[in-house]
Amino acid sequence: MDIPGYVDLQVNGYKGIDFSSPDLTKEKIISASRELRKQKTIAFLTTMVTCPMDIYEKNLPLLAKVMEEEDFKNAILGIHLEGPFLSDSEAKGVHNPDWMMLPDKDHFDRLYNLAEGKIKMITISAELPGAESFCKYVSGLGITVSLGHQMAKESEINNLAKAGATSLTHLGNGLPHLIGRHHNPLIAGMANDDLTAMIITDGFHLPPSLIKAMIRTKGPERIVVVSDASPVAGLSPGNYHLFGIETVLEESGLLYNPDTGYLAGSSYTIKQCIEYLKTLNLLSDQELQEVGFFNPLRLIHVDPEIIKRNA
Repeated sequence: MDIPGYVDLQVNGYKGIDFSSPDLTKEKIISASRELRKQKTIAFLTTMVTCPMDIYEKNLPLLAKVMEEEDFKNAILGIHLEGPFLSDSEAKGVHNPDWMMLPDKDHFDRLYNLAEGKIKMITISAELPGAESFCKYVSGLGITVSLGHQMAKESEINNLAKAGATSLTHLGNGLPHLIGRHHNPLIAGMANDDLTAMIITDGFHLPPSLIKAMIRTKGPERIVVVSDASPVAGLSPGNYHLFGIETVLEESGLLYNPDTGYLAGSSYTIKQCIEYLKTLNLLSDQELQEVGFFNPLRLIHVDPEIIKRNA
């Protein structure tokens, strides 16, 4: 069965365009979307990382307006809020802890209204006070709740799954370098059969052995490949200021913060991630289509036939 391209649930930007930037414009959103389409990203979620309120006030309505245009109705499928309801622990990654907050329904409603109801996914940390009731509220709106950037206990992750969370954001990443060998959110997330694992298979974020373990544990039906494409994806190697920090993009494609050694998103598109995953010989061609097209659409409740018809 042929698919028209791939569906990416985590795209922070592309070719110098940052969906979380104060300089974002309608024209930049359109440009990034068209460039992504050339790289077989047939549909995606625009992802905003943790931002100050004035950026949300500017960018969420812009993203919503572009989604209303005929050319992008079934290309930009919605908005993925990665934050601001995240843990300011060592798992924060490149997210600025100054702008993080505890789960708050009123604050979410404000963001939801700014986005004109077009938020499709939100990443939250399971260990935060109020996360369980917040998850019930947001999932009740039909929004996919994903868990990430967390140091949650197994019981907290399981409780959020019961409250309506259905996925794990870039499982295996958004964690400190050192974690408990038995009791940690990576193993707890892998062990929960109700949570789909979104994974970045660019050859840098996860070693092949861990990718294999995740696929064997979850089964292909509960795996979704994402790119986590950063705004410098598609650009030449060099030094870039990204997410408020200095980053280096190497010739190999590795993108990282030289001060901490932490990765700063990916320089790959989802097509490149699928191609790398194929080299590992872990999935059949049909299963690669599942993890790169059908599974992500099912996770955010979108009919694949709509995407096929409009490709």
